[in-house]
Amino acid sequence: MEDTLLQFIHDHHLWTYPIILAWTFVEGETIVILCAAASAELGVPVELLALTAFCGSFMGDQTYFAIGRRYGMPLLSRWPKLEDRIDWAFRLVHDHPVAFILSFRFIYGVRNFAPFIVGIADVPRVQFLIFNFIAAQLWAHSFAWGGYYLGKTLDHYLGDYKWAVLAGFIALIVTIVGYGYMRQRAQQKREALIQAEKALEPDESTNPRPDAAA
Repeated sequence: MEDTLLQFIHDHHLWTYPIILAWTFVEGETIVILCAAASAELGVPVELLALTAFCGSFMGDQTYFAIGRRYGMPLLSRWPKLEDRIDWAFRLVHDHPVAFILSFRFIYGVRNFAPFIVGIADVPRVQFLIFNFIAAQLWAHSFAWGGYYLGKTLDHYLGDYKWAVLAGFIALIVTIVGYGYMRQRAQQKREALIQAEKALEPDESTNPRPDAAA
């Protein structure tokens, strides 16, 4: 998918920034790294890439924060399998709101729902606006320039093979994430089966044994 997107960007430069803006509005580390690594080939200045990634990430999380404030706890029902992580995020944002806002973009498995948590936790709007602005800048420049120097390094040592290495790296990430997801699903199925078996067991408190009744 990323290869197809990069080819599309290469062929249609005017679409580069709208694509990056939309992608980072949702999440977007992968597209930022890939476009930055291929910035020379794509004709994409890293500064504009970082600025576009910042705008997408900042606006996205401001939107999710506002949704969290508006709809509150019922919103979290869409993530029933992440209850432990959500509880952990609530504790962290309650104890260290600034640190959480500055760091949640870099925490795997938390970023997707973190802005909702901050909004539900009733963090002041101005506080979130200021620190979300700073965090989005740090995130965008870290991945944009990190991807750029990664591309330069791979190009220096690997030449034309750098894209194969990048593709392999992405495939490895997808494999690890997929494996983790499948393990989580299997664990949840086991837990559900155990709960179902417990529910089918007779309740001795309401159904006493015959010898006890005698």
